[in-house]
Parts: sequence; C-alpha cells; structure tokens
Amino acid sequence: MNAHRSAIVYTRQGCHLCEEAEALLRGHGFRIEAVDIDCDRELQDRYGRCVPVVVIGGRERFRGRIDPILLRRLIAGLGL
Repeated sequence: MNAHRSAIVYTRQGCHLCEEAEALLRGHGFRIEAVDIDCDRELQDRYGRCVPVVVIGGRERFRGRIDPILLRRLIAGLGL
C-alpha cells in the first residue's frame, strides 16, 4: 500500500452511503480519516445532507456515491 494513499471522508452517523464509500476506499488501500459533520456547525452548513464527501490529495473528489471507475482513474492519474 502506498503511504500517501489517504482520504478524508466527511460523514454522519447512520449514513449507508458513507459506509459504502469507506469500504470502497479501504478496499483500494486508503487510510481514512472520518469526520462527522454533525460535530461541527460549519461543516453542517457546508455539506448539509450531501454526504459522504471524499477528499483525496487535498481536493474534494466525490460527493454521495463513489463511482468505482472514476476512483480507479483518479488513483492511476495521481500515481497513488
């Protein structure tokens, strides 16, 4: 696994799409930092009901369901 393969996932409790996103990312060897948006009013305002939000390489890459094909292309394109 690449040491630089990490992602931030903005999530909330009970979100099945968030669980799917985390599982998919882990399956591709990502280390995940999960951030519960309900613990931060600013994050609640920014993301509202639109979770998960996935940040890879410092940029927001996905909102909602992750497209596995786009994820593989992103990994290849970033050399992860």
